[in-house]
Amino acid sequence: MCKDIGMDCPFEAKGTTNHELMRKFIDHAETAHKMQVLPADIIFKVQKAIRK
Repeated sequence: MCKDIGMDCPFEAKGTTNHELMRKFIDHAETAHKMQVLPADIIFKVQKAIRK
C-alpha cells in the first residue's frame, strides 16, 4: 500500500472493507512513519490504491 502511493515502504494491508483498510493504513502511518495527521492528498492516494 505504501509503495502504491510512492513511499519506499513494503507495507501492505488486507481487509474486507475500505474502512478496515484505511484504519490499518492510518495505524501504520502513525507508528512507522510518525504521521499523526494524514494530509488529504495522502488519503486520496490510499483510497485510489485500494484494490478489490
